[in-house]
Amino acid sequence: MGIGVFDSGIGGLSVHHALVRRLPSADFIYLADQANTPYGGRPGEEIVDLTRAGCERLFDAGANLVVLACNTAAAVALRRLQQNWLPDYRRALGRPVNALGIIVPTIEAATGLPWEHEAERRGDKIEQLDILGIFSTPATTASRVYEIEIDKRSQDVAVFSEPCPTLARDIEAGAKEEQLREAVERHVDNLVRRIGRPPDRAILGCTHYEIIADMFRAALPDGTPLIHQPDATAGAIESYLQRHPEYDPGSSGARRFLTTGRPGPQNGLVERFWGSRLSFDAI
Repeated sequence: MGIGVFDSGIGGLSVHHALVRRLPSADFIYLADQANTPYGGRPGEEIVDLTRAGCERLFDAGANLVVLACNTAAAVALRRLQQNWLPDYRRALGRPVNALGIIVPTIEAATGLPWEHEAERRGDKIEQLDILGIFSTPATTASRVYEIEIDKRSQDVAVFSEPCPTLARDIEAGAKEEQLREAVERHVDNLVRRIGRPPDRAILGCTHYEIIADMFRAALPDGTPLIHQPDATAGAIESYLQRHPEYDPGSSGARRFLTTGRPGPQNGLVERFWGSRLSFDAI
């Protein structure tokens, strides 16, 4: 048994890396759906179908808990799968399995409040808003999941999202750093113009973007805090496993990397981020 980590491509390695640091003895299986990446511009039903197929592959490979390390999959597909697919699949499989996402722990980190918290609706004027900028894929932006869920919990935070249509694809392809830096600077500038000033904080709402987080830090004003999804997710998964011992994470420290795309080594951006050479096996 072990923990599965699923993404449309290499971006979820940022979450996987944080999970490995937090749970070094756990067994991990990483699956990149590189045959269908990126998910950000796909219709919702396709995203649901592809995410379900990825979860099935990881469960078949031995995982009993799957972390959707993809904002698009978590925003568009996770609730549907948890409500309409997993209960019957779990019964048919005859063992406990579950899928969790990265958006819940990210929103908890952004608000400093538990997911169950609901904000009191205030009639008085809020003197100062905390401006939160979110960089994400078009599908995540269109879902408005961050705007909706943060507004439920805090009336003091205003969310502005900036869709980045090609950035995940370019990172996946190992684009040149100059090209990536120009794209990041353009998206930061777009967001600042729409807000009228720089955001007080920012979320990199696509796990691919964590691989080039240094470029976002350089493009944003000095000292702008970044809310890091990988760290928030790793802490949440560790707590979840403590509360749910039925999901055995394993104890041998095994690591497997699978892809629906071209097997073998990944691009240089990934190797620099991961700190060593990574080679994926075909599934």
